Amino acid sequence: MSTGSGTSMDAPAFISSMDAGRVLARRERRFASALLAPAFAALLATTTFPLLYLIWTSTFRIDLAMPFTNGFIGIDNYRDLLADSRFWSSLSVSMIYTISTVVLQVAIGLGLALFVMGMKKGQGLFRLIAILPVVLSPAVVGMVWRTFMLQPEFGIVDFLSINAGLGSQNWLGDPTLAMISVIVIHTWQWTPFAFMVLLASLAALPDDIYEAARIDRASAWQRFRRITLPLLRPAIVMVVIMRTMVALTAFAAIFTVTGGGPGTATEILNLYAYRKSFTELSIGYGSALAVALLVVTIIISAALFAVRRAK
Repeated sequence: MSTGSGTSMDAPAFISSMDAGRVLARRERRFASALLAPAFAALLATTTFPLLYLIWTSTFRIDLAMPFTNGFIGIDNYRDLLADSRFWSSLSVSMIYTISTVVLQVAIGLGLALFVMGMKKGQGLFRLIAILPVVLSPAVVGMVWRTFMLQPEFGIVDFLSINAGLGSQNWLGDPTLAMISVIVIHTWQWTPFAFMVLLASLAALPDDIYEAARIDRASAWQRFRRITLPLLRPAIVMVVIMRTMVALTAFAAIFTVTGGGPGTATEILNLYAYRKSFTELSIGYGSALAVALLVVTIIISAALFAVRRAK
């Protein structure tokens, strides 16, 4: 009787405690939602709404030079874009710029990380010096390189070229040299990011695997190819993804150094969209170019994330 009576007495208390738990869980969810609401509203206001407005604007002809022709034209801007040779040229420049800078950043960053891991003294100082270019504004970096590094006859790079017997070069006036220059500038500024990420990943690798490889008489190259690279693969892919998205949308350094010139030699797609919108005053077509850049970035990022998930 006592057992049955105890059970019958405990059941309501158990049910009431469950109800109290549900009420508490609902209150916690409401509190969490209240905390997230301002940030979510700010995110919508600063990203989602401008993006939707950009897509909407791309369906209009908005030409400030000829306002009498403005109006809704649907997908005509995108038809014109596909037939625009300058669009394809800027897209190819963007691809060359992105692939070159990302490959160089990963290769140099990994080399520096391996070098620093082998240092017995001075690692902290080397890291401090290496991270300095990242904290600079791309516009400041562009002005420094244009004024002090690449100036014909007076710049540091030209001074080294003259002393090496190569003569003075018009680094920003020659199409090929201008492209090489902007690739070097972007690589110089952002390689420290890849270096720091890969250095942290290298420091986290287990030592016992390398010790076993040394016991098995594996060479340094074999240890690097069979152990280091496979273990660093997730970090390398993440660096490639992040640097690719940034390189595709680069603007400030190129605009400061070359302005997209000479001609359109360094005019990446982002810069072409800017020129079309704010120099040629064709806001609708410039919006279509910006949407095209967004689509290209999404496709490339999705492909890279697929590679990251693949075994």
